[in-house]
Amino acid sequence: MTVVVFVAPFFLDATLRFVSAMAELPNVRLGLISQDPEEKLPTALRARLAGHYRVADGLDPQQIADATRALARRIGPPDQLVGALEQLQVPLAQARGALGIPGMDESTAHSFRDKARMKSVLRAAGLPCARHAMAGSADDARRFIAEVGFPVVVKPPAGAGARATYRLDDVGALDAWLGAQPPSTGDPVLLEEFMTGEEHSFDSVFVRGEPVWHSISRYHPAPLEVLRNPWMQWVVFLPRQITGPEYDDIRDVAAASLRALGLQTALTHMEWFRRPDGSVAVSEVAARPPGAQITTLLSYAHDLDFYRAWAALMAFEHFDPPERKYAVGAAYLRGQGQGRVRAIHGLEQLQRELGPIVVEAKLPQAGQAPTGTYEGEGYVIVRHPDSDVVERALQRIVTVAHVELGEVAGR
Repeated sequence: MTVVVFVAPFFLDATLRFVSAMAELPNVRLGLISQDPEEKLPTALRARLAGHYRVADGLDPQQIADATRALARRIGPPDQLVGALEQLQVPLAQARGALGIPGMDESTAHSFRDKARMKSVLRAAGLPCARHAMAGSADDARRFIAEVGFPVVVKPPAGAGARATYRLDDVGALDAWLGAQPPSTGDPVLLEEFMTGEEHSFDSVFVRGEPVWHSISRYHPAPLEVLRNPWMQWVVFLPRQITGPEYDDIRDVAAASLRALGLQTALTHMEWFRRPDGSVAVSEVAARPPGAQITTLLSYAHDLDFYRAWAALMAFEHFDPPERKYAVGAAYLRGQGQGRVRAIHGLEQLQRELGPIVVEAKLPQAGQAPTGTYEGEGYVIVRHPDSDVVERALQRIVTVAHVELGEVAGR
């Protein structure tokens, strides 16, 4: 019996899919650490847990370590200590080190979590990525921009999902940013040259330091552009065929990048660019499952539950590479206007046109507050063996569907 302790600070829907997948594995005894009370768990999942321990801060490595020790007295010494969130990877590594549990160590976790350190490692290994600098003052920022020119991207060193990320196009934007949020030695920011071209992701599985599987998807438009333009709708597209020579360069760069960062066993998520000159460049890498429904898209593309596959990978270091059977894509529905979700237009037309290839949808609800992210207020996932059919369907969804924001009666 393999004993696994899973850290899930809050019982978010996406997180619980990973927890449930781990709980359903045969020969796994599962303990759960969270800030949320056990009573908030679905009844069926709660019944499958061997133990639960509540902490005040699910990102505190000391509290994680203490909770793991307490669970060990009830369910046995843990073989694995895991979590699916980006923000957990360093605390988990620190707790593993304190407890002597195998898995990603603290140095490797920092190389993935600290985006400046990550890029320094990649550049030292001769791998293509954006030029960058840490800025602890306005002078630092101006020196870097003088070197690389506009536009530049400003982001937190340990960010995720384009949160608190900005593009500065000129001196006016730079001055406005410095006036509103000046960096300091205690609160530095990461500056990067702005990369142009087609943005993609490269999701992969490594087992004991070796790549055993990968997936490639395309973003349209780039997430940062979506955030800058409220009218834009975001699309993630997974073509069915990804084994051709047109992807040889990113396969080589991605594998070399993950080895340089010290990866051993994980499902990873890399974002990369195909530049206008045809070359590739790595944007960021995360040693955890992809977000934004991409894990779900991988499941549909391969007829395989990737939540369960991730659980088996982390519990047993086991992964059977699946065949890619379908092209898949998600169109994310962003509200237009101001206020809360008031109405959704175009759904009946889309149902008539695309109904047979829609495999999942989460539709915005009246009165729902906008998220303010590129993922918007809902999504529609389509699947078909023909990549062209999926691409056309995604374009049709973002053209026809319209989420109207405004005043909602009773609010």
